[in-house]
Amino acid sequence: MKQLLQHMKTGQAQVAEVPIPNPGKGMALVQTANSLVSAGTERMLVSFAKQGLLGKARSRPDLVGQVLNKAQRDGLLSTIEAAMNKLDQPFALGYSSAGAIIKTGPGLKGFQVGDRVACAGGGYAVHAEYAVIPQNLMVPIPDAVDFEQAAFATIGAVALQGFRLAEVGVGSRVGVIGLGLLGLLTTGIARAAGCQVLGVDLDPARADLALHMGANKAVDRGQALEAAEAFTQGYGLDAVIICADTADNDPLVLAGEIARDRAQVVVVGSVGMEVPRKPYYEKELGLVVSRSYGPGRYDPRYEEKAHDYPIGYVRWTEARNIESFLTLLAEGKLDVSPLITHRVPIDEGVRAYEIITGDQPYLGVLLTYAAQPLPKERRVPNPTAPAVRVKPGEILALGVLGAGNYALSTFLPVVKKVGGIAPVGIVSASGVSAHYGARRYGFGYAASEPEDLLDDPAINMIAILTRHDLHSQQILSAFQAGKHVYCEKPLAINPDQLEQVESALLSEGQPLLTLGFNRRFAPLARELKGFVDQRHEPLYMHYRINANVLPSGHWLNDPEVGGGRIIGEGCHFIDFLTFLVGESPVEVIAQGLPDTGKYCEDNVVMTFRFPDQSIGVVSYLANGDKSYPKEYLEVFTGGRVAALHDWRRLEMIAKGRRKVKRHYLRQDKGHKHAWQAFLAAVQGQGALPIPYDQLLGVTRASFAALDSLRSGEAVRIEP
Repeated sequence: MKQLLQHMKTGQAQVAEVPIPNPGKGMALVQTANSLVSAGTERMLVSFAKQGLLGKARSRPDLVGQVLNKAQRDGLLSTIEAAMNKLDQPFALGYSSAGAIIKTGPGLKGFQVGDRVACAGGGYAVHAEYAVIPQNLMVPIPDAVDFEQAAFATIGAVALQGFRLAEVGVGSRVGVIGLGLLGLLTTGIARAAGCQVLGVDLDPARADLALHMGANKAVDRGQALEAAEAFTQGYGLDAVIICADTADNDPLVLAGEIARDRAQVVVVGSVGMEVPRKPYYEKELGLVVSRSYGPGRYDPRYEEKAHDYPIGYVRWTEARNIESFLTLLAEGKLDVSPLITHRVPIDEGVRAYEIITGDQPYLGVLLTYAAQPLPKERRVPNPTAPAVRVKPGEILALGVLGAGNYALSTFLPVVKKVGGIAPVGIVSASGVSAHYGARRYGFGYAASEPEDLLDDPAINMIAILTRHDLHSQQILSAFQAGKHVYCEKPLAINPDQLEQVESALLSEGQPLLTLGFNRRFAPLARELKGFVDQRHEPLYMHYRINANVLPSGHWLNDPEVGGGRIIGEGCHFIDFLTFLVGESPVEVIAQGLPDTGKYCEDNVVMTFRFPDQSIGVVSYLANGDKSYPKEYLEVFTGGRVAALHDWRRLEMIAKGRRKVKRHYLRQDKGHKHAWQAFLAAVQGQGALPIPYDQLLGVTRASFAALDSLRSGEAVRIEP
């Protein structure tokens, strides 16, 4: 399918051929009829992308600070590579569209194939021929509304949410500052609600158009004070809604001057927020910044998991705002057709960005899409890939499931650097990241469904880099297809999944499996292992992780998707202690700090006991500062001490002598050596990279640690 993408590194827009996405649980595949370009949001992102590195740095000093902190922690070369990889990835713009459902995912409620729907959401209602839309980000389109009108619904909901926050009603006098697309929609909504509307804009032509949208009066900025005085008989406006787009705070200044005593000022657009104290204090004005298109926005439980808010408590969610806007269109109380200035076919989609960043006047820029049957071929060939014919079993041939940040920035660069394999196919649910991964790393095709790799007889190795809840089932599917598996941790996120994988591993004739417990393969890890293996006593090990807090809605914190941070990431550090001892732990006791609504079982101290009576402590902490190094390990045994400083420096002290190993320019956490060990094992040139009893034992230990944290008691880890 065709999709409009923006490259953040070069600033170039591109209409690319990418795989059609596959609807997941509670989602639908929508064939797009029209999508609306957001003049404010998309122009800002496109303008940012077109800046050079220096310009980007000046625009986002907060990101510069993060990069400098990372360079100090991880090394200069690692940081440069990570930053360039991130900038190199294309960005899918768009968040307001309309179309028809052609396929439904499992568990979708209230919709069926053939329904016409208005669609919302960044990353969902994108500028593409097909889009996957979650249940709560779709609203049925009334019969009286066509697709062009419905494509305005999300941006219309932004305007409607701002109007609701103004807390005005019939007869109220409302000012709208900034008469671009958002301001004109706000004008029409306020007029439909029975308000008297005064519009203000720098452009007299926009002021004239506001009159056609229902404004009682519309003036340029220079006339605003006098016009407001006359419009309100000297009392001032009951509410002022700011829809302007400027770094200047003049809209806030003007709002304070034309508002009445104790009026409400609502900021919907992006403006300078230096509030002039005098008018806001003297009039005791209310000031609120509207958050997008209503309650539910930025809440993954609402947007991605279809958890609606009870209407008795939250009357106007984002979906109900979209529905309300569509009703205004259907009843003829609002007409958006005068706002359409450009219609651009998706094939010429780049021209849409030229319009919004150029000098010619514009308002509503619609992308149009031709109706066509769903293609049967799901794979999108990579024309830039080398022409290599791969016969089953002839050479090592790789398929990759998942093309997220870890895959694109860490794993695939290693695969490319090591070489020795044929990159055949790569899959991601959205299709866009698979498209990028295929071209960036030379894969023969991109796709959106795992079956495209699993059913490919040429592929004999699968790398599983998807979200954690999918790992166990995808391992089993790969085994059934006779393919070796390199799976990023964890092995499973619950005992039932682990039991299924264990049964498969114990069956004869299965392909090989390893996990991405890369730290045990790092050069400094091997040095440390050789140092402590000279012991005749148990080890004491203390591994401290400065993990940093995640947003509460992050998928890793979701027990059904990520498994939580102890299972999802803590397993890395349990495995490293297991590597040093040579056996899996047999008992754990865990304690944690209170979550206090901010954390999610991620300030935890876990003490593991091993069969040889070694003790390993993992302090996994989310309450630290991001600029401080992430990992620090100390090991004590038989007159020996070792300290590993965040994979940059290893100190080993014995008999009064200190030996130091360093990595000056980058961390090395063992990703390359882990992949090389897997390739050697698949070719019969080496043992299993990680013994299966340790893969299983570490996973059980992570489950047991969580059980202990919740019960407050020591938990025996049974083999």
